Amino acid sequence: MRITAENLDSIQLNRRIRNASGAVLIDRCFGQRYIGSGFKDKKITIYGTPGNALGSYLDGASIIVYGNGQDMIGDTMNGGEIIIHGNAGDGLGYAMRGGRIFVRGSAGCRAGIHMKQYQDQKPVIVIGGGTGSFLGEYMAGGMIVVLGIGIEAVPVGDFTGTGMHGGCIYIRTSRELTNLPDQVRAEIASWEDKQAILPLLSRFGEYFGLDGRKLAEDRYYLLRPNTDRPYAQLYTKN
Repeated sequence: MRITAENLDSIQLNRRIRNASGAVLIDRCFGQRYIGSGFKDKKITIYGTPGNALGSYLDGASIIVYGNGQDMIGDTMNGGEIIIHGNAGDGLGYAMRGGRIFVRGSAGCRAGIHMKQYQDQKPVIVIGGGTGSFLGEYMAGGMIVVLGIGIEAVPVGDFTGTGMHGGCIYIRTSRELTNLPDQVRAEIASWEDKQAILPLLSRFGEYFGLDGRKLAEDRYYLLRPNTDRPYAQLYTKN
């Protein structure tokens, strides 16, 4: 079903999506919020710019955006997949509990904040460009991959991994990664370490027309929680 969203508000648009049978294609999307919120089994393709909380509480559906996304994409997402062929705003994957998000461009601040996992529910975010500050803040589980494509500087902002106590972050860069908080331990990823991200890089390449295997050949930092001092200097200087 095709829906032209230009003259619809968020409530009207989401009602039409929910009542549609089969896959849905939305064109002329101009900032309508909560698209796909809580959906389990629908495929939604969007041309334009969806508003905040795209795919919030997503529970198995798939959403593809040919354009940019705004803040809080995949908020408290349980399952499914979100694919953004542009950039994403702040709070990408906030409190994700499952599913996967792929962003071709960059993301704003606090991507992956409060991500968590339980047993086989392991959320994943793959960002093709860079991110703002506080990437993976208070991260408790899951995986974040930042590829830094087209970015000469370190592709993450300040305070990466602040309060991190679970999960892992891969950062592709030839630069030295410095100024990390005490809650994070960083090392150069070995080829064995990279095996965990090879399927994700392959999928990223398929979605966005890139060579995922070639991306894997470059240098990555692997960030994990510093279990010796997980909250050292989190709020005060020691």
